[in-house]
Amino acid sequence: MLAAPACAAIAPALQALLREGIAAGAVALRDPAPVLADTLGSLALLESDGDVLAAAILHVAPGLRQALQPRLAREFPAVVALLDGQAAANQVWALHAERRDHGSGSEGLRRLLLAIVRDLRVVPILLARQLARLRHADRLSQEQRRALAQLTRDIHAPLANRLGIWQLKWELEDLAFRYLDPDTYRRIARLLDEKRGDRERYIEQVKAALEGALAAQGVHAEVAGRPKHIYSIWKKMQKKDVPIGELYDLRAVRVLVDDVAACYAALGVVHALWLPLPSEFDDYIARPKRNDYRSLHTAVVGPEGKTLEVQIRTFEMHAQSELGVAAHWRYKEAGGAAGGAGRSAAGDAALDRKIEWMRRLLDTHVDGGKDDGGEAGLLGELDSELVEDRIYVLTPKGEVVDLPLGATPLDFAYHVHTEVGHRCRGAKVDGRIVPLDHRLRSGDRVEILTAKTGEPRRDWLVAANGFLASPRSREKVRNWFHKLDRARNVQAGRELLDRELKRVGLQHADPAPALQKFNADGIEDLQVLVALGDVGPHQVVRVLLEHERARSEPVRATAPARPRAPRKPAATKSPAFTVVGVGNLLVQIARCCQPLPGEAIAGYLTRGRGVSVHRGDCATLLRLSAAQPQRVLPVEWGSHGGGGHEVEVLVDASDRKWLLKDVTNLIAQEDTHVLDIHSEHARAGRVRLRLRLRVADFGQLSRLLGKLDGLPGVERARRATP
Repeated sequence: MLAAPACAAIAPALQALLREGIAAGAVALRDPAPVLADTLGSLALLESDGDVLAAAILHVAPGLRQALQPRLAREFPAVVALLDGQAAANQVWALHAERRDHGSGSEGLRRLLLAIVRDLRVVPILLARQLARLRHADRLSQEQRRALAQLTRDIHAPLANRLGIWQLKWELEDLAFRYLDPDTYRRIARLLDEKRGDRERYIEQVKAALEGALAAQGVHAEVAGRPKHIYSIWKKMQKKDVPIGELYDLRAVRVLVDDVAACYAALGVVHALWLPLPSEFDDYIARPKRNDYRSLHTAVVGPEGKTLEVQIRTFEMHAQSELGVAAHWRYKEAGGAAGGAGRSAAGDAALDRKIEWMRRLLDTHVDGGKDDGGEAGLLGELDSELVEDRIYVLTPKGEVVDLPLGATPLDFAYHVHTEVGHRCRGAKVDGRIVPLDHRLRSGDRVEILTAKTGEPRRDWLVAANGFLASPRSREKVRNWFHKLDRARNVQAGRELLDRELKRVGLQHADPAPALQKFNADGIEDLQVLVALGDVGPHQVVRVLLEHERARSEPVRATAPARPRAPRKPAATKSPAFTVVGVGNLLVQIARCCQPLPGEAIAGYLTRGRGVSVHRGDCATLLRLSAAQPQRVLPVEWGSHGGGGHEVEVLVDASDRKWLLKDVTNLIAQEDTHVLDIHSEHARAGRVRLRLRLRVADFGQLSRLLGKLDGLPGVERARRATP
């Protein structure tokens, strides 16, 4: 199995490991030996490295991989990554088999393949193996041959085209065409009065004549032949709706020159050498195509009276066409429009970056760049350049949907249909129920659970809750609420604001600073802004807290003059405080209101227990200060937060399976620590969870309460009040 010359590229240590496994008898090939040999031959043609060749061998010898797995993972992690990529591709093949009978487009599957394959060097392995299997498909049943050919036409051939692997592309297309439409294939083959070898010899004759003529005129150029293959001829016949005899580009050559002036000089040489066909001339240099493709195309009557197409362009134009984001493949793929529904500019940009990166890697092989570290450099760029900004998920029927990175099941629901999003009440990912703020990954199969009637929730619009990542989805929710009458929006905004203000103890705060900040004419206008999602309740709370903090500064300044001692944090189990004008006092957090950093606070001098720190609006503090105002001291938070702050939270919810697990998972995700949990049954089917948590500050608590509110079955999550 390692005797093929292609295997010489495998590192000696890896070769030794493979031979050791083979000697132990751990070889049972998934594909016949001739298929494996052809696969390695195609990879050698692409100058693939040793890791790629070894991964191709191990993929078709699962017993060998299993026997060597521990050492492979330890000594050759790159090979393991390539093997995992081939295994991930099996998901796409399975989806294609599901959808084959529906006749749906496969553009989404190609995108999904590139998204789930982390190391793009897997793609040439997939192409080479598919080509080898097609070459030996005669031994398969007719149904198996058609399935293999359809998969090739839908997935492999378009990828080979996009990657510019012309050595494999034409043969993949021709063989797939042969098995899918054998009658048409044979008819076109008979209509061609020459064999492929004859056409290629004819092109060599044309190249020699044209190179001589260009050199005689002092035009530096490279001439390359490109004989048309049978599938390409059939596509051109279909596109132009003409018989084969009226096609002018069955034979074609490409001329590459240094600059634009040389393009037109070469055109003159071609027209002087052979008779041009005026109706077949296109100047895409003066008038580039919409995808920025530039070239001169002409057709002439060449040697032996046979028509010949000639393309003339500069080396720069050719590099842009072959390697740039100006996608030459877009207009070459007739089936491109079939999978276009639901595409986005962002999705195309992400795909283009991957295609360009893969082409650069292939071009490095051809140019011998491996010797100067070119390939290693490109592989090193993989993580930084190809950060995927789209994900590709599946509907229950296997259709591929592309969404922005960070998208949730709710985004998916709104992508499917606006009404599905409005009525969404839950979701399953790969058969498992997940919360609506669950972040989807490429390859997830998503099922939306809907109510018969329903409407979106206001907290979906709060960015901090993480329910919607797509601006398009958020706009659909916002539009729904815009259609409501003002009274309902005012009421909804009031409820959202009151709930958030109560969470942080600011329900009695003056709203004037927030009205000024958000340009609202009155409290009702502010409530409408909150209801429509234009202003988040967290933003309002932040403005009011900053105002309360600023108001407390003059109070400190007018405190009775006393000998000032150096400020230093008081010893306490809670975070450090500073009592203005007083030092060496025991300071402790009041258990009645449990203030958090960022909130307005005040101190009360107790008898024998030092200073007790309360929230500024704490009812206990207001009662005590009314009786003995001289005991109230101005207090401010210290500069460091210690080890966190204890706070008690109440969660009222419907009693359901996995409720406690979902609550604790969310708390862990928010980097909050659970100190104690107590549950008590309320009325029938209801439960109250009393949580004692350690949080960093009021902002973290506010975010956590918002997300707890969004869990399925949770009716209300709030901070416990004394």
